[in-house]
Amino acid sequence: MTWSTVDSPIGELTVVAEDGALVGLYMTGHRPAPDPESFGERVDDALPAATAQLTEYFAGERTAFDLPLAPRGTAFQQAVWAALRDIPYGETRSYGELAAALGRPGASRAVGLANGRNPISIVVPCHRVVGAGGKLTGYAGGMERKSWLLALELSGGA
Repeated sequence: MTWSTVDSPIGELTVVAEDGALVGLYMTGHRPAPDPESFGERVDDALPAATAQLTEYFAGERTAFDLPLAPRGTAFQQAVWAALRDIPYGETRSYGELAAALGRPGASRAVGLANGRNPISIVVPCHRVVGAGGKLTGYAGGMERKSWLLALELSGGA
């Protein structure tokens, strides 16, 4: 594995790649955060396509990411993360709506836990998940960043 950092309007992002795929995208203060020692070797640009697409996203020029992804997680987590990628840019879904979409309408809490363990923030848009009635709820990168990302998308870009 290799890793590098990318500057963004919401602070420095750590891009972690393995075999040409994105395996992690973490913000400063990300909770829970893996041990940086597990990221492998630091390089100048671990995944140039991710760097370019993140730059475009923050400039309001990109609404969807087209990157090889290889997040590590359980089968249920993988299913939740795939469902997150189906939430369109500028839209939100509740934990309950995601659970129903997965055919597990009673699993809102489990969906929330899997959402919180998403290792590829922004690209796998866990920030688009809100509580019942549209209430903003927790975010691994902090509520201020979640609000900022949603505002970026709802405004149609920078």
